[in-house]
Amino acid sequence: MPEPKADAAAALPRVAALAERRTPEIVRFLREMIAIPSESGQEGAVVARVRAEMEQLGFEEIRVDGLGNVLGRVGSGPTVIALDGHLDTVGVGDRSTWARDPYLGEERDGVVYGRGAGDQEGGLAAAVHGAAIARELGLLDGVQLWVTGTVMEEDCDGLCWQYILREKVLRPDVVVITEPTNLGVYRGQRGRMEMEVRTQGRSAHGSMPERGINAVYRMAPIVADVERLNQRLAGRPDPFLGPGTVTISDIRATQPSLCAVADSCTIHLDRRLTKGETIESVVAEIEALPGVAAAGARVTVLDYAATSWTGLVYPTQKYYPTWLLEEGDPTVVAAVAAATDALGERPRLSRWNFSTNGVASCGLFGVPTVGFGPGDEIWAHTPDDQVPVAHLTAAARFYALFPQRFAARARR
Repeated sequence: MPEPKADAAAALPRVAALAERRTPEIVRFLREMIAIPSESGQEGAVVARVRAEMEQLGFEEIRVDGLGNVLGRVGSGPTVIALDGHLDTVGVGDRSTWARDPYLGEERDGVVYGRGAGDQEGGLAAAVHGAAIARELGLLDGVQLWVTGTVMEEDCDGLCWQYILREKVLRPDVVVITEPTNLGVYRGQRGRMEMEVRTQGRSAHGSMPERGINAVYRMAPIVADVERLNQRLAGRPDPFLGPGTVTISDIRATQPSLCAVADSCTIHLDRRLTKGETIESVVAEIEALPGVAAAGARVTVLDYAATSWTGLVYPTQKYYPTWLLEEGDPTVVAAVAAATDALGERPRLSRWNFSTNGVASCGLFGVPTVGFGPGDEIWAHTPDDQVPVAHLTAAARFYALFPQRFAARARR
């Protein structure tokens, strides 16, 4: 049974003791999740494992929505807080590059290794147990605390929260992203877009190329234009988020045969967005490139429409807007206070280099969003994916302490 309501600061020694005692359980839970392959669209088994952990810990409500996200609640009250962690991982790639079994969840010298350890099942494991600690110690006065194990983030960041918010599965007052922050408090990130630029040509026999129009040659000036655009973007950085960037991540051509002139050429652009950049401004910038205009090239923002593990297709445009909270925002202030309690010192305040579900929760829907998670993002998507055990313990303390810190700010 949970204890009567308690003040977060006064409860800190008990939170710390309970997080320490639960650490072996958090590690066990994390290792069992790592052992379940769960690439985007294939998360059903790991969702079931998370649901079982929530049930064992006495969560008061657990549900799986139509897209396949698992949501568990402890506490009740008018203030709604969500601790979000995505359950899908990227693939393994070339196994020979791994020094350890990617699905073993090996624990060595105080670090857990394996695909998803840091990115980002470690954050979810700590959040589930942190929520249970908050319930057990009576730290949920006036708060319903949800832990959301979300899906398809690696394929389409934020799609899960588009579904949760558009379909009215849950409407939180704040979302805490548990992606790795190296135990810092993160208050934003650059956005991103995926675009294609296509040039049209006309095929001819390769022995008579002068009779055709080579689409690759039409694309060549555009490739150079994109490189120069990235150099210009570097010269106008946001002081906090840094500059926007653009890179060509794929190029392909079509032709009737390899003995023919290419009749189309397409490049794929990965565009990272800094503060003030929008889908309209970015598309206009690409359309204005000299090579694009000269070739009459077509610029397209791509769509995403993949099948979730439940069988649902929930299409969206591949536009993931920048989001940022100011340092004095009440959500950031509450997170810094909770992190100071959890760490015994003021945390580093920063932002992610990569993208998170915050592009939807805050970027598209305006729900205040902040980040705190175990592990370092430098290990994400590498064969050294990892999370320190000590970070799991500290993160569990933070997740137990944040609800009352946030609720106190909300009441003001």
